[in-house]
Amino acid sequence: MNEVKALKPGWRHVKFGDVVRLSKARSQDPLAEGIERYVGLEHLEPGDLRIRSWGSVSDGVTFTSMFQPGQVLFGKRRAYQRKVAVADFSGVCSGDIYVLETKDAQVLLPELLPFICQTDAFFDHAVGTSAGSLSPRTNWTSLADFEFALPPIEEQSRLIKALTAARESIEAYRALELSTDRLLKAELDVLLHQNMIKQLYEGKEAKLPEGWKVATLGDVLNRITYGFTNPMPTTDEGPWMVTAKDVANGSINFETARRTSLKAYKELLTDKSRPNIGDVLITKDGTLGRVGVVETDNLCINQSVALLQPNDLIRSRFLAWSLQAPTMQWRLLQDAGGSAIKHLYITKIAETKFALPPIETQDTVLEIIESSSHAIQKIGTRRIELTRNLGLMLESMGGEHGVH
Repeated sequence: MNEVKALKPGWRHVKFGDVVRLSKARSQDPLAEGIERYVGLEHLEPGDLRIRSWGSVSDGVTFTSMFQPGQVLFGKRRAYQRKVAVADFSGVCSGDIYVLETKDAQVLLPELLPFICQTDAFFDHAVGTSAGSLSPRTNWTSLADFEFALPPIEEQSRLIKALTAARESIEAYRALELSTDRLLKAELDVLLHQNMIKQLYEGKEAKLPEGWKVATLGDVLNRITYGFTNPMPTTDEGPWMVTAKDVANGSINFETARRTSLKAYKELLTDKSRPNIGDVLITKDGTLGRVGVVETDNLCINQSVALLQPNDLIRSRFLAWSLQAPTMQWRLLQDAGGSAIKHLYITKIAETKFALPPIETQDTVLEIIESSSHAIQKIGTRRIELTRNLGLMLESMGGEHGVH
């Protein structure tokens, strides 16, 4: 239950449902009605108010919930993922997304609504009222009961200006981070001489520097395999279960990964499902080709992830960066099988060619790459700090009498 605090003049306690409504607009045939885009939970990024990706209705979709520019999309399933965004186009969205709007713009300014939905108090309420074990969902009745302190319109305008300025700073750092990362990925082809490998694939002559040679991934691996195929029980504690969604940007995201029981880990999993420290993971289903280096033990992988165990010819991190180079990504996707849904096959992965230098050269190249990577991480750290500061602003909307 929310703590009731004294309010300064003009402020008042309200329930979320008193000032916000759940849109019930529906489209039974989005394509016929000229709707072009759809948004699923996978298109909403945690902590990011912008919708940066979407699907095409023409590809086939069963979603019927409509949204319009300015409305707020809130992910009701697994609310702990903190998925909230403001639509800047019209479309349809998943039934696991609530479409929210203010009831009266003279009472609650629409621009303030997404910031309210980003407060820790709102998410704590949403998570605390969610039901279900594997895929917990909150419901509108529960969200409508969320209570917060609403400032007068003039104060709302002031808050919106301050919060928007902070958000724009975060957006600027995010854009810098993304552009610098893209630049690094483009440089990988040159630093790792993958551009030469592409010429070989195209039937052209290519001369690698002295000491470098053309190798296949199979040449530098002790083994290549994939993880468990049967469903595994989930628990609050125990070894981590890593799936394709948890692998990206050279690492494993333990914020999205789930856990399994130690008993299941010991009794139900084979050795091929248990990576060792230093192994490299690559996603073979879902979003293909995302890479992560294993830096901890007591984890397992499912069939959507391939495990590459390097031998003494290659450093784990050099292998990981090689896999992320644009030419390597291009080749892996060229070899992907399947029609509607694409897959990477471990036999094809093992046959993929790349440029392999001696260990000493690998270490030198790694210093250059990881220096650039560290600079990108510093930008990301600053963005996170600004995001944290924004969170403090959200918590203190109106000082000690803010959202609680």
